[in-house]
Amino acid sequence: MKPLTGSLSTVSSSLPTSVQEVVVGLADNGYMADEGLATAIFLALSMKRPLLLEGEPGVGKTEVAKTLSALTGGELIRLQCYEGLDAAQALYEWDYPRQLLHLRAAEAAGTIGSDVAAVENELYSERFLIRRPLLDAISDRHEVAPVLLIDELDRADDEFEAFLLEVLAENAVTIPELGTFRAKVSPIVIITSNRTRDVHDALKRRCLYHWVEHPDSEREIAIVCSRVPGASHVLARQVALLVAELRTIGLFKPPGVAETIDWVMALTALGHTEIDVASVDASLGAVVKYREDADRVRAHGISALVDAAQREN
Repeated sequence: MKPLTGSLSTVSSSLPTSVQEVVVGLADNGYMADEGLATAIFLALSMKRPLLLEGEPGVGKTEVAKTLSALTGGELIRLQCYEGLDAAQALYEWDYPRQLLHLRAAEAAGTIGSDVAAVENELYSERFLIRRPLLDAISDRHEVAPVLLIDELDRADDEFEAFLLEVLAENAVTIPELGTFRAKVSPIVIITSNRTRDVHDALKRRCLYHWVEHPDSEREIAIVCSRVPGASHVLARQVALLVAELRTIGLFKPPGVAETIDWVMALTALGHTEIDVASVDASLGAVVKYREDADRVRAHGISALVDAAQREN
């Protein structure tokens, strides 16, 4: 059977041509990147290399891929990793129920006996192929480079990581019944990890790498204002300063930018334009997600935290 191949070309002619263009392009799509992250993204696009982003949960790693999809116009294809994920779930599967129905229909029509080989070929055709994210990203249907997000790779097993390394190295997949699938355009690959375990060195060598920090207060304020346009600027600033302080008191799950945004949205929904002790205490569940963390915040002193945020503002 003829292999399903396509010539590999560049990802897109409309990609940013400088680090500054990356900064501006991401900002235009709602993502405020610092120069280090913007540089890593620019190099990944220019060198056509996967970008491995590590960092604490909630610092905006996944949003990088979503924003790049909006910036480049490429389709976002997401593979969410988890324990037990295998090649079939990430690459492709055969639609067995539909194959069985087709086989029964062929039996009813009496066509199996006359041409068994033809029926077998029909069963293992693209008609019955379920494309999972990896195959979809490197198939030949894309004219503009898709953005392949491999999210939380550290949750997957070592065996899957080795398989993924092979796919990324070849940028192609062979399906025995159909042939080789190869991308017309190289996908933009973003891999994220919360570092619950170390990603193997072999995969890291294949990728460019960047550790994503929590943003500084000024950048976090800008992010919040862009995501919650109806919020008071004073409220956004006070909450960002308060969250920055919460990250220093040893919480089990320090709040990320997503929690800062949620907290500002919650307080805005409650009609607040500034923080106070009562509103912070009542809405604490928007930013800390463990009982022990809430107890630690209250033991540290909500009044002192609010006073500090109001003074700095």
